[in-house]
Amino acid sequence: MKEAAGEANLTVVAIILIAVVVAVATPLVNTLMKNASKRSCCSDFGGVWNSGSCQVVDGNGNYTTKSESTYYDASKKTCKGANN
Repeated sequence: MKEAAGEANLTVVAIILIAVVVAVATPLVNTLMKNASKRSCCSDFGGVWNSGSCQVVDGNGNYTTKSESTYYDASKKTCKGANN
């Protein structure tokens, strides 16, 4: 009987550990995917991802930071076209 109780306790501990890992990993993966999507949209827009923002180089070689709404649709989580 003691062995069965020990196995049950081990199973509960394993389930709790899996739940904790999933609870921590899910927001991390979502954040990584969102940032990768924004970088891709910035690149599609013709910009360069620099210092955590999308920047476009003008004819003089100066960087201009573009607002996120210019190249990324946060409500749909998709890229906007360069002409939008």
